[in-house]
Amino acid sequence: MNVYGPVPSRRLGYSLGVDIISFKECTFDCIYCQLGPTTQKTIRRKKYFSSKEILSEIKEKLASGQRIDYITFSGSGEPSLNLNLGKLIGEIKKITNIPVAVLSNGSLLSRKSVRKDLLAADLVVPSLDAAAQETFAKTNRAHSSLKLDEIIGGFERFRQEFKGSIWLEIMLVKGVNDSLSHLRRLKEAIVKIKPDKIHLNTVVRPPAEKFARPLSLNELEKIKKIFGKNSEIIAEFDRKAQKPSSENLEKAILSMIQRRPVTLSDITISLGVHKNEVIKYLNFLLEEGNIRTSTHKGLEYYEPR
Repeated sequence: MNVYGPVPSRRLGYSLGVDIISFKECTFDCIYCQLGPTTQKTIRRKKYFSSKEILSEIKEKLASGQRIDYITFSGSGEPSLNLNLGKLIGEIKKITNIPVAVLSNGSLLSRKSVRKDLLAADLVVPSLDAAAQETFAKTNRAHSSLKLDEIIGGFERFRQEFKGSIWLEIMLVKGVNDSLSHLRRLKEAIVKIKPDKIHLNTVVRPPAEKFARPLSLNELEKIKKIFGKNSEIIAEFDRKAQKPSSENLEKAILSMIQRRPVTLSDITISLGVHKNEVIKYLNFLLEEGNIRTSTHKGLEYYEPR
């Protein structure tokens, strides 16, 4: 299963997720990633799954009559690693007028082939968490071949070529990339990139590394003033969690957890549901205080509170 949802998203409404990368294959190993550590760090683009099967799953979802505001490439790893990304966007455009979004870490935008693949999208949401190589290394723990100045240069070229919208996301981690001097350097880079929006986020979900701590809402409000009027805070904080749409799936997940501690993999295999869809429910149940997490022999388990 490569297509999941539609799941509720604060930014994208009801988003139909399209996952075209093997779980946790990425160019980065970000300290804040809610999916856990990267298991396969790579910069090699290749074909991962059958495009025909992915398109068939999308058509099935479109035929269901469910509300879909965006068809969104995101999920288990960096979507631009898939050589079929551009082809898939083009094929989706032939069968629906629903806008296509791509959530990316932007690490491969220095490559002309990647920029070309993204040109047919309506919205690209890349992330840029650092403006200094040392901070980049601490925050994103990128593949050794990736250099920050080349990545930022790729952002700038993509802005010149891309006619759609760019919403730039910045994930801020306490004591790592939130110093005033670094934020000023980041602003200088963003002025050159010219995104349509700047989204400020912080660590509000369980991160890959426990030392990755969130900023407060007050701290983010101050940072927002630095980046100006087209910036907004997207972190959830104290707002009530947005309840996922399927009560039956929520009950099934909670029932499993109440019987015995289970991992994310246990749940997805047992229920036949995509990891990213399960994570939405787990986050909701965690925020509601219905479950908690524990670690045993390096594995994270979900159990009743």
